[in-house]
Amino acid sequence: MDCTRNAKSPVAGDRHRVGRLAEIDAVILAGGLGTRLRPVVGDRPKAIVSVHGRPFLTYLFDQLISAGISRVVLCLGYGSQQIRASIGESYRGLSIVRSEETAPLGTGGALRLALSKLRSDPALVLNGDSYCGAELEEFWLFHRDRRAAASLLLTSVPDTGRFGRVQLGTGSDVIDFQEKGKTSGSGLINAGLYLIDCALIEEIPGGKLRSLEREVFPSWIGRGLYGFASAGKFLDIGTPEAYASAEAFFSDWQRSGAERAAPSAPR
Repeated sequence: MDCTRNAKSPVAGDRHRVGRLAEIDAVILAGGLGTRLRPVVGDRPKAIVSVHGRPFLTYLFDQLISAGISRVVLCLGYGSQQIRASIGESYRGLSIVRSEETAPLGTGGALRLALSKLRSDPALVLNGDSYCGAELEEFWLFHRDRRAAASLLLTSVPDTGRFGRVQLGTGSDVIDFQEKGKTSGSGLINAGLYLIDCALIEEIPGGKLRSLEREVFPSWIGRGLYGFASAGKFLDIGTPEAYASAEAFFSDWQRSGAERAAPSAPR
């Protein structure tokens, strides 16, 4: 099903099937409660905790700008007023559109709510509390060349216990998800970046609490769900220990030159 021709979608006629990464709308999921971080950041939303004196979200914005992307839909929930005040209406030429939930919807429900604001098919979706220094153009080509319905960007970590493990078949199709806390040892994990066709987003029940990771992605196995294994350096700021490493993470990243365009200061 191609949602650009689905009459049920109120903006289907305005959404276009993209041929280049730069034409894609990005969606950042930034509505989480961040309860584990409150002992160190108070009531500040995870997405705008300070790293090197600037909101964490701006590192994701820089990554999108480096890939040529010019429009992002920001999914907000908890702390939306703080995020609006911190980020503003645009950033270095990146247009920021907001999608705000009135009750917690989870990552899946928040993405479904944002569908009406998307102008491209597929969309690039990012978690607002993690960063992976992957080459987004390579990820896009992977998704396009396989004619995937959805692609997850994966990265390898020494211990998958905190994150859960993603298992791939011989053709890079996703064949299984193993829950966090039930795995150990090195393996591939979900790095929090996805390319998803709008038809699949539209299937997520509207106005319902849904988790992409626990409920939605497993239901897409066998329906064109692929995993792109990246060597990109990964950071998840969801715990005090991980957040404490964020400044060193980005300092090392900039010094190493490992990323094509390292995060730069806001202009």
